[in-house]
Parts: sequence; structure tokens; C-alpha cells
Amino acid sequence: MGALTATAFALSTGLAPSALAAPLGRNKDEPDDELTVATSVAQLMGWRAKKIDDGTVVQLLGHATPGDGAARLVRFDAKSTAAANGGTVLAPIGAAGPGRWHTLHTGTADFRWFGIFGTDAPTGSADEALDALVDDPTVSRIEAHTDLNFVRRHTYTRSHLELDFGGRTITTEGIERNSHDNPFGAVMFFQGTVTDVTQQRTLAETMPDQRDVFEVADSSAFAVGDWWTVQVDPRPGGGRDERELQRLVQVTEVVDAAHVRVDYRNGWELAPGRVLEWRKVVPVEQVHVRNMTFIGAGPYDGPLNGELPDDREHTGSHPVAYEFAVRCDVSDVHGSRTWWPVIMRRWNTFFATERCSVANPPTVFYGGAGYLTQQIYCLYGRIADCRSHNARHLNDLTASAYCLVENCHGDGDDQGGNPFTTHGQYEHDLVFQGNSGLMDIANSGAQWGISAKRITVKGHVASWFTVSTQITDLTLEDVHVVARSTFDQQGSLTVNADGVQMRGCTASFFAVAQRSSLSKRPNVIEDCHFSLPVGSVLHQTPVANPVHFVRTGFTGFDGTVLRGAGPVTFTDCTFVGSTDEAAPAAPALVGSADVTISGGTLTGTGIRLSGVRDQRLTVRGAKISGTTTAGALVSRAAGPGTVQVDLRGATLAASGTTAHVALAGTDALTAVGTRFSGGRYDLAPTTRVLQSGCVEQGVDRTGFPEGDHVLVTDSLAL
Repeated sequence: MGALTATAFALSTGLAPSALAAPLGRNKDEPDDELTVATSVAQLMGWRAKKIDDGTVVQLLGHATPGDGAARLVRFDAKSTAAANGGTVLAPIGAAGPGRWHTLHTGTADFRWFGIFGTDAPTGSADEALDALVDDPTVSRIEAHTDLNFVRRHTYTRSHLELDFGGRTITTEGIERNSHDNPFGAVMFFQGTVTDVTQQRTLAETMPDQRDVFEVADSSAFAVGDWWTVQVDPRPGGGRDERELQRLVQVTEVVDAAHVRVDYRNGWELAPGRVLEWRKVVPVEQVHVRNMTFIGAGPYDGPLNGELPDDREHTGSHPVAYEFAVRCDVSDVHGSRTWWPVIMRRWNTFFATERCSVANPPTVFYGGAGYLTQQIYCLYGRIADCRSHNARHLNDLTASAYCLVENCHGDGDDQGGNPFTTHGQYEHDLVFQGNSGLMDIANSGAQWGISAKRITVKGHVASWFTVSTQITDLTLEDVHVVARSTFDQQGSLTVNADGVQMRGCTASFFAVAQRSSLSKRPNVIEDCHFSLPVGSVLHQTPVANPVHFVRTGFTGFDGTVLRGAGPVTFTDCTFVGSTDEAAPAAPALVGSADVTISGGTLTGTGIRLSGVRDQRLTVRGAKISGTTTAGALVSRAAGPGTVQVDLRGATLAASGTTAHVALAGTDALTAVGTRFSGGRYDLAPTTRVLQSGCVEQGVDRTGFPEGDHVLVTDSLAL
């Protein structure tokens, strides 16, 4: 301390530092350590270079004043001609030749070294400091301890860097204009290098789902550890951007002259004749951005509803973007009033986006704007603990695979912002767990394919949820769609009958659609409950695949429509139409060729077969009671088809003059071990009837046919 005090005193006298060094050794056999102190950068730079010994080390106490946070060690290199940058490299004032002060550090750098202590710093100074630090390969971590204002859009290609903004506020007042339709015009854009090494390979054989060995034209160009982009040519007959494969992959094995193994299992089968396009890249790796509150540049008002042109795409700003990037994470970044996605990614592999948020972007209508994060052609990502407020998308996974989205929540989505979405560009193997907010999967339009596969959603709450496009093997568990008066008052949930499996879900309006048929697993909806609006379509016309409902409850089963021709099975399900016989419900109008009801109950409702085709209704062990507007529990409409009703071990309790079964023409009724109480029959004289082992109690048999086409055995009428 005494030596430092003496040195500081000597500095105040204006003596050259070579004359100020104070020996710190206590004994003659100890080395002499010399340390010089400068109170400010101005004082340090004021020393004449000719009087500074090469290798002199100075303790700089601050930038402008001691203790202002910019303290560090600097060393004088008499031969250095490095460009001075006002921070890590300082040049003595007036020095025309060599001689520079270089900051000594262990890889961690600070914006305060450049005299930046807030947004009142000279315009552009934060940008210049950022460039100096990112371009310095010896710097591996950049820290900000004050608010900063950036006015440029930076593109970098370096790897192995962490930028920690210390939770401070980052603004972009006066930022330069962005180019048209450029979500990569971020304040910080980290971009890998695309080489001119390319290959094309026409597939000689089918490439099945889940294969990680890919065909190449010449494997001698590939080496283990190399990174390549691989994409397939547009799907024949599809949209102009419809490709099943677009990924950034790493080579893990050179198998033979025409095959390499990569770190990715393909998600879609590709037929012989399709063309794989390979391009070698050098990605940026392990560049992480953390801890900032980012406020986008204005103006914040502009055209409504996504109308064009909108100049805010040029003036707006966002913090970070990555392209051709590997293991690049973003955490604790909170954006507001941002134009493009707060975190934009394309061709990224292995990444995490955690504890980030977006609030009040200028628009939720302009395509691509107003997101928290968008991932295009991405692999192996984790998006966790994120939030969105009054935004367009919290998370968009486009043409991406093997990603996890968990504990993310979007509110203020009344404008249809859809916090959770995918483009439909052949996404596969995505998991959403423990999230809340509107969800819309694979629904951006035929241009991209409207396709996805093996999407799993667990523990999700929303007021609107649509997954009804070409989505194969969708799994929903504990998904709850709750009607909200300010958005979707029906609480809609729609799914695609292509391997869909649902467990423990609830919704108001629910519909099964079908737009694809690729799955090998059954369509099963079990342990769910739906409060259907009157007259809603439960089973849409295109549904041809079998659909099985298990232990599922339906209320509002009043005029419900099942139009699809595919088989429908209800096992131990409950249906409630109307509990007021003075205002009965309409029966469900069913067009399926084969309907089976096993167990369960239908209360105040019934089944009316449309007759649009030949149909069969099988009721096993179920109880149907009450009445309907059709005056029958089981009936048919006037379609041209022939109807067959098979009652086995069922119980039908009709109210008043309600018919148990009403059939026409040569329709057929089989009743075995069934109990009928009250009501009546309404069967045409030509209806074919087989009744065996049944019990009738108080039933009006006036409408029961007679003749050779009627057989009644072992039955009891009470």
C-alpha cells in the first residue's frame, strides 16, 4: 500500500513511469516487482511513449476516475502498431509510430473499458466497442454493467463467445435502417460461413423414416466432424417451398463411397429419384447471449392488420439472430416493442432459449413480425420458461425437429397471436409440455406442405387449439381448451384422424377431421370430456379412418353431426343431450358406415342414421333413455342407404310415446338380450326383425311388423 501511495503521488508530479517504479521486495533474495498506477485513461495516454519501457505494466484505476468500474491492468508493447480502439488498445497521445497499451485480461472484457457508462455515451460508441471486443479472439466473454444504446446492425462470424449484458436495458434509438424482409438484421447477427463445396445426389433407393445414413455423390469430400446443410428438392406436385428435409447436420461416419452417417434421423420417407442437395458450412459455435432488457426502435404505430407497405420493417429492431449456428444459447433476454423475432434462428442445431420474453410488439399481423423466437430448419432445441404478452408467436418451429418447448406461457393472445405454432413444413418429433396459450400446428398453408409428424402436447391450457392439418401421430395428454369470451367462445379443439391419440383432454367445441392417412396406429380419444355446442360437427365428412372414443363424456349432445364414413366406436362413453323432456334434444345425425356403442349411457339424446350410405349401428350393453326431437331413440333419415341396427344386451328406456327404434323399408333390426321399457316401436311392415331373449316392459307393440321376415324367440313382454 505504501508503494502504491508513493507511486500515485509521483504520478501527480508528472514524472515518467519508468522513474516511478517502486520495488516491492523485502529481502535481497526476492525478485523486484514493479507496478505503476494510473488514475485514468487520459493520464495513461498522456505519458510520452519514448519514456515508457517496453513491457511496463500499469494498474489503471478507472476510465475517467478511480473506481468507476473500468479498472484493469494494461501492458505497454513498444513495437505494437495495433489500431487503437479506446478500450483494449490505447495509444499514447501524439504518438505517430509504434507503441500501444494492451489490456491484460483472462478473456473477460467490459464495455466500461471504452468509457461507456450508459446510453448518454457518444452515438455509435457502444457499436464500436462491441466490434472491437467481438473481433478480438482473446476475448471470450463480454460484460455490460450499464445501459447501452446501439445504432448499427452487426454481423459476426466468430465462435466461442459469451455476451452477458447484466440485465441492463439495451435501446436502439437512431439505429440504421434494415433491408427489406430481413429478420436477420439484428443488432447482433452471428452467421456461419457457407463454403462453395456442394454436392447433389439423386436417391437410388427409398430413404425410410428414421434413417441416419444418407446418400452422397462422393463421400471423399466428407470427414467426420464436418458440418453440412442437407435439403431435398421440392416435393413433386406440392407447394413451391414444400420440402421434407432441411437440416444442419454433422458427419459422424463415412460409411462407403456413396453414404455417410450424420447426427440426425430423417423424419420423412423419401422416394427414389428425389434429389439431396449438400453444402459444406463452417458454423459459428457456442456463442451465447444473456441477460438483457431490449427495447425496439420506434415508431410503434403504423398500418393495421398487416397492410403493406409498412416502413417499420426497416426502422424496427431486435437483439439477436443466428444462422448456421451450433450450440448457441440465449437466456434471460426480454424484448419489448421489437419488430422481427427477439431471437431469430435458421439452420441451428443444439441450442437452448431459456427464460426469455416478448411484450407488446408493434404488430401481430405482419408476417414474421412480433415473435419471441422463430426457428427455421433447426434441430435439437430446448425452449423453456419463456413468456409472451400481446404478441404474435411465443415460439415458432418451422421445418424443425427433435425440439422441446416447456413451461412457456403466452397471454394477451386475443388477436389470434398463437403463442405456439409450426409452419407445417414437415416438422417432426416436437414435444410441448406444461405450456399455456393458443396453439396452431402446421397451418401456414399449402405452399409449405401443412404437414407434421409425431407432435406431442402434454399439460397444455388454451382457449383455442387447432391441429387438424396433415399431422400424423399427434399425441395430446391433459390438454384443456377453455372457452374465453374475448376470443373463442366455443373453446375449439380440432384434430386430424391420422394416428391421433388423446388422453385426459377437455374442450367445448371438438371435431375430428382428416387430411392425411400415413399412420399405423389407431385414432383413440380416451378419458376426455367435451361440452359440445348445439348442432356442432363432431366427425367431419372426410374422415375415413376408424376413430375410437373410450370413457369419454359429451354434454350438449344435441343435434351433433357425425358425417364421416369411417367406422366410429364409443366404449363406455356418456352422452347427455337434454334433461328437460319438454325441450328435447335432437338426436345425433350419423353418416358412418359402421357405428359401435359399447357400454356407457345416452341420456336425453339418441342416434339418427343418415342413410346416405348403407349403415350398421351396433349397441352393446349401453343404456339409452329419454326422448329426442325425432320422437325416437334410434332412427334413420330419408337417405337411400339400407340401415341395420344391432342391439345386444342394451337397455332402452323411452319416455312417453317415444319410439325405441324407428326404421323404414327393408332396414333390419336385431335385438338380443335387450331390455325395452315404455315407449313404442316404429318399424315399417317390411323391416326385417330378429328378436331373441329380450324383455319388454310397458312397450306399445303396434308398430312391430309381422311376417316371415320377423323372428321372435325366447322374449318376454310384460
